[in-house]
Amino acid sequence: MNKITIAIDGFSSTGKSTIAKQLAQKLHYVYVDSGAMYRAVTFYAMQQEYISECYFFKDKLINNLEDIHLSFCYNSELGFAEIFLNNVNVENDIRSLEVSNFVSRIAEVPEVRRKLVEQQQEFGKNKGVVMDGRDIGTVVFPDAELKFFINASADKRAKRRFDELIKKGDKVTYNEILKNVEYRDRIDSTREDSPLIKAIDAIEIDNSDLSLTEQFDKIYEIVQNKLRNI
Repeated sequence: MNKITIAIDGFSSTGKSTIAKQLAQKLHYVYVDSGAMYRAVTFYAMQQEYISECYFFKDKLINNLEDIHLSFCYNSELGFAEIFLNNVNVENDIRSLEVSNFVSRIAEVPEVRRKLVEQQQEFGKNKGVVMDGRDIGTVVFPDAELKFFINASADKRAKRRFDELIKKGDKVTYNEILKNVEYRDRIDSTREDSPLIKAIDAIEIDNSDLSLTEQFDKIYEIVQNKLRNI
């Protein structure tokens, strides 16, 4: 059976990565978490003190992009690939609320986007890939055979993210998470370079009231129908 490229876009905390991982495992495709790449660059910028609540030394980040090397390594115990920043596993470090607060500002930088889009396109050049993010179906893989746009209410997304962070032991409040979700929605949708928009040929899925199983079954059926008609 011919392999295809599956692009999954949508707002933050909609569970894009979860469904992308599930699809990749079921189809035996490569999974690429593009959001993790932007988070890793954000984590690097924080480590180098290029960004904080008070400042953002954008030029310093741009001038040192060549020092940022990202890679993925499959973890058989977890069932997905973890991201490495300069040969160091940062999969857990990049999931903090602090990184979430800065990642949309980092993702606005055109030079960062160009670097990461180029690498993402290289990952998917042989098809058989599932990639999720903000601009996968519009910029990274505009010719993807199948595109999804995942959405949910801000309240539902904030509650899911809050539960996830609390389970990890992070000390956060629901209102902090909701504020972050709404802030990222605004930044992602209004940035000049590759804003978050639904591709014309993308299938929109609102998972506000869907369980993980219901969402997967719905999307997997669409994928199977597409593969049968390739």
